[in-house]
Amino acid sequence: MRAVIQRVRKASVSASPGYFQEIGQGLLVFIGIEQNDTYDEAVWLANKIINLRIFGDDNELMNLSIQDIKGEIMIISQFTLHASTKKGNRPSFIRAASPEYALILYNKFIELINSGLGTSAKTGKFGEHMDISLLNSGPVTIIIDTKLKE
Repeated sequence: MRAVIQRVRKASVSASPGYFQEIGQGLLVFIGIEQNDTYDEAVWLANKIINLRIFGDDNELMNLSIQDIKGEIMIISQFTLHASTKKGNRPSFIRAASPEYALILYNKFIELINSGLGTSAKTGKFGEHMDISLLNSGPVTIIIDTKLKE
Protein backbone atom coordinates (compact mmCIF):
# COMPACT_ATOMS: atom_id res chain seq x y z
CA MET A 1 0.00 0.00 0.00
CA ARG A 2 1.17 3.47 -0.74
CA ALA A 3 -0.15 6.61 0.93
CA VAL A 4 0.38 10.27 0.23
CA ILE A 5 -0.52 12.14 3.41
CA GLN A 6 -1.08 15.87 3.39
CA ARG A 7 -1.55 18.00 6.47
CA VAL A 8 -4.46 20.30 5.63
CA ARG A 9 -6.34 23.24 7.04
CA LYS A 10 -9.35 21.97 5.07
CA ALA A 11 -10.17 19.58 2.23
CA SER A 12 -13.19 18.51 0.24
CA VAL A 13 -14.17 15.95 -2.35
CA SER A 14 -17.05 15.93 -4.79
CA ALA A 15 -18.05 13.12 -7.12
CA SER A 16 -21.21 11.79 -8.73
CA PRO A 17 -24.10 14.23 -8.68
CA GLY A 18 -24.75 15.37 -5.14
CA TYR A 19 -21.77 13.67 -3.44
CA PHE A 20 -19.74 16.07 -1.29
CA GLN A 21 -17.58 15.53 1.79
CA GLU A 22 -15.35 17.99 3.63
CA ILE A 23 -13.05 18.19 6.62
CA GLY A 24 -11.42 20.95 8.62
CA GLN A 25 -7.93 20.71 10.09
CA GLY A 26 -6.47 17.25 9.70
CA LEU A 27 -5.09 14.82 7.16
CA LEU A 28 -5.95 14.17 3.54
CA VAL A 29 -4.80 10.63 2.75
CA PHE A 30 -4.53 9.37 -0.82
CA ILE A 31 -4.27 5.58 -0.71
CA GLY A 32 -3.11 3.26 -3.50
CA ILE A 33 -3.50 -0.49 -3.19
CA GLU A 34 -1.23 -2.94 -4.96
CA GLN A 35 -2.03 -6.50 -6.10
CA ASN A 36 -0.11 -8.20 -3.30
CA ASP A 37 -1.03 -5.84 -0.44
CA THR A 38 -2.38 -7.51 2.69
CA TYR A 39 -4.62 -6.81 5.66
CA ASP A 40 -1.52 -6.74 7.89
CA GLU A 41 -0.12 -3.91 5.78
CA ALA A 42 -3.40 -2.03 6.14
CA VAL A 43 -3.16 -2.42 9.93
CA TRP A 44 0.44 -1.18 9.96
CA LEU A 45 -0.36 1.80 7.72
CA ALA A 46 -3.48 2.85 9.63
CA ASN A 47 -1.56 2.78 12.92
CA LYS A 48 1.33 4.72 11.40
CA ILE A 49 -0.99 7.44 10.08
CA ILE A 50 -3.00 7.75 13.30
CA ASN A 51 0.17 8.11 15.36
CA LEU A 52 2.17 10.24 12.91
CA ARG A 53 3.32 13.35 14.77
CA ILE A 54 3.17 16.06 12.10
CA PHE A 55 1.12 18.77 13.81
CA GLY A 56 2.74 21.67 15.62
CA ASP A 57 2.81 21.95 19.41
CA ASP A 58 2.97 25.22 21.36
CA ASN A 59 6.59 25.63 20.21
CA GLU A 60 5.73 25.04 16.53
CA LEU A 61 7.49 21.66 16.62
CA MET A 62 5.93 18.63 14.92
CA ASN A 63 5.09 16.73 18.10
CA LEU A 64 1.35 16.16 17.87
CA SER A 65 -0.69 13.47 16.13
CA ILE A 66 -4.12 13.69 14.54
CA GLN A 67 -5.54 12.32 17.80
CA ASP A 68 -3.75 14.96 19.86
CA ILE A 69 -5.30 17.82 17.90
CA LYS A 70 -8.67 16.07 17.51
CA GLY A 71 -8.38 16.56 13.77
CA GLU A 72 -10.27 14.97 10.92
CA ILE A 73 -9.17 12.55 8.21
CA MET A 74 -10.30 12.26 4.61
CA ILE A 75 -9.35 9.09 2.70
CA ILE A 76 -9.31 9.03 -1.09
CA SER A 77 -8.60 5.90 -3.17
CA GLN A 78 -6.01 6.56 -5.88
CA PHE A 79 -4.74 3.63 -7.94
CA THR A 80 -2.48 6.00 -9.91
CA LEU A 81 -0.08 6.03 -6.94
CA HIS A 82 1.20 2.74 -8.37
CA ALA A 83 1.92 4.14 -11.82
CA SER A 84 5.05 2.89 -13.51
CA THR A 85 6.67 5.35 -15.90
CA LYS A 86 9.76 3.27 -16.60
CA LYS A 87 8.92 2.64 -20.27
CA GLY A 88 7.58 5.25 -22.64
CA ASN A 89 5.40 8.18 -21.71
CA ARG A 90 2.12 6.49 -20.91
CA PRO A 91 1.97 5.25 -17.30
CA SER A 92 1.32 1.58 -16.65
CA PHE A 93 -0.87 0.58 -13.74
CA ILE A 94 -0.13 -3.15 -13.92
CA ARG A 95 0.87 -3.28 -10.22
CA ALA A 96 -2.37 -1.72 -9.00
CA ALA A 97 -4.80 -4.17 -7.41
CA SER A 98 -7.96 -5.20 -9.24
CA PRO A 99 -10.88 -2.94 -8.34
CA GLU A 100 -12.63 -5.82 -6.56
CA TYR A 101 -9.66 -6.59 -4.31
CA ALA A 102 -8.72 -2.94 -3.82
CA LEU A 103 -12.24 -2.08 -2.65
CA ILE A 104 -12.13 -4.77 0.04
CA LEU A 105 -8.78 -3.58 1.40
CA TYR A 106 -9.77 0.09 1.04
CA ASN A 107 -12.88 -0.51 3.18
CA LYS A 108 -10.84 -2.44 5.76
CA PHE A 109 -8.35 0.45 5.89
CA ILE A 110 -11.18 2.92 6.50
CA GLU A 111 -12.53 0.69 9.30
CA LEU A 112 -9.07 0.57 10.90
CA ILE A 113 -8.71 4.36 10.77
CA ASN A 114 -12.22 4.84 12.20
CA SER A 115 -11.58 2.34 14.96
CA GLY A 116 -8.23 3.90 15.86
CA LEU A 117 -9.61 7.43 15.89
CA GLY A 118 -12.94 6.64 17.49
CA THR A 119 -14.66 8.74 14.82
CA SER A 120 -15.58 8.43 11.16
CA ALA A 121 -13.19 9.48 8.42
CA LYS A 122 -14.65 11.19 5.37
CA THR A 123 -14.09 9.40 2.08
CA GLY A 124 -14.23 9.82 -1.63
CA LYS A 125 -16.21 7.55 -3.98
CA PHE A 126 -14.16 4.48 -4.81
CA GLY A 127 -13.61 4.00 -8.53
CA GLU A 128 -15.26 7.26 -9.55
CA HIS A 129 -13.87 10.46 -10.98
CA MET A 130 -13.51 12.92 -8.10
CA ASP A 131 -12.65 16.56 -7.71
CA ILE A 132 -10.46 17.20 -4.68
CA SER A 133 -9.83 20.58 -3.11
CA LEU A 134 -7.38 21.19 -0.29
CA LEU A 135 -5.50 23.84 1.57
CA ASN A 136 -2.17 22.24 2.50
CA SER A 137 -0.75 23.42 5.81
CA GLY A 138 3.00 23.86 5.90
CA PRO A 139 3.20 22.50 3.30
CA VAL A 140 3.54 19.06 4.84
CA THR A 141 3.30 16.08 2.49
CA ILE A 142 4.55 12.61 3.47
CA ILE A 143 4.71 9.46 1.36
CA ILE A 144 4.57 6.08 3.07
CA ASP A 145 4.94 2.75 1.28
CA THR A 146 4.23 -0.38 3.30
CA LYS A 147 6.81 -2.32 1.28
CA LEU A 148 9.57 0.05 2.42
CA LYS A 149 8.28 0.84 5.94
CA GLU A 150 10.23 4.09 6.01
